[in-house]
Amino acid sequence: MRAFSTVELLRDLKTVTHAATRAPVTITQHRKPRFVLMAIEDYEKLHNPHPDPRRAYFTSETPPELKELLGKELQKIIDGDGDE
Repeated sequence: MRAFSTVELLRDLKTVTHAATRAPVTITQHRKPRFVLMAIEDYEKLHNPHPDPRRAYFTSETPPELKELLGKELQKIIDGDGDE
């Protein structure tokens, strides 16, 4: 992990934040690691490593491939072919 001092952070915020977008960086005070700066996406992955893949859609937002799949399955139910 790349490290920057608090002085470097204050002098060159752009460089430090740019490095943090690529990988978390350590911020040191008095040569000791004190903080970690990272992109929000990296933080969210740490905070919730197994996000729920389920998603709710408004009818108007439903992706075409999902509309087609749902339409076929609903038609099976309507036709009576969906019973097992």
